[in-house]
Amino acid sequence: MPDPKPPPKIFDRRLIARHLARRPAGADDFVTRLVLADLADRLGTVTRDFTQALILSPDAAALPVAGRSANGEFSFERAATVVDTPGIPLVDAEALDLPRRNYDLIVSIFDLDVVDDVPGFLARARAHLRGDGLFLAAAIGGDSLTELREAFLSADARLGGGAFLRVAPFIPLSEAAGLLQRAGFALPVSDVETHTVRYESPLSVMRELKLLGASNPLADRPTKFATLRLLQAASEAYANLATDLDGRVRATLEIVWMSGWAPHESQQKPLKPGSAEISLTRVLGTKN
Repeated sequence: MPDPKPPPKIFDRRLIARHLARRPAGADDFVTRLVLADLADRLGTVTRDFTQALILSPDAAALPVAGRSANGEFSFERAATVVDTPGIPLVDAEALDLPRRNYDLIVSIFDLDVVDDVPGFLARARAHLRGDGLFLAAAIGGDSLTELREAFLSADARLGGGAFLRVAPFIPLSEAAGLLQRAGFALPVSDVETHTVRYESPLSVMRELKLLGASNPLADRPTKFATLRLLQAASEAYANLATDLDGRVRATLEIVWMSGWAPHESQQKPLKPGSAEISLTRVLGTKN
């Protein structure tokens, strides 16, 4: 039987690595800080002992080496999927050949934002978990940077008679739990944290993205650099779309969180139809 057709090439990871490498030393990655703080809160509610835990990200240098669940502190192994950092294993995000198997916790921070085959990534992560192991992932949500996306679409249409994809596609919340279920996870859950970040001007938003190494990562991107005229038109469209009364502009940031468990016989199973001990009619009454 022939191999399944490989997924289309969406992201240029060599370009992403160059973008990340160009970040100024000491630059404040407030998005990663925000997500790691949220991760600590989420893990703190989990009543499990984690003895073999992995955390991975495109750039793992800022990832923690320890975490804490409701049962106490545990150690993290770290791995990177884009940036090669001394002392941290670099793994191919598509093949996802992790350092070991039988993890009881795998945490992925922003890997889903740079991988072409999201269902495959999730399925391979599940394969590295022991039964009843937990998978947690944070990804940029589908409504992030909607203002910037719409501004460039407007500017491209106005100046060039067409539109180009200049902002990467993100995962919609509506699809997140389904992706986990498709990958074989049990008890899939997804939720979203929405933040409004305010900037002095639209150009400040673009500069911040470049500072964070988050410039256009798409394999099928415009071959020409954005012209000054295009940037001005996009800035005007952005200002018309998202300027507050004080003159600052808004940028939407969504963080989608996904969690699922490797299947295990001890997990709660849905009741079979007709197996409930109490009739729904007894609870709700009969309709007259």
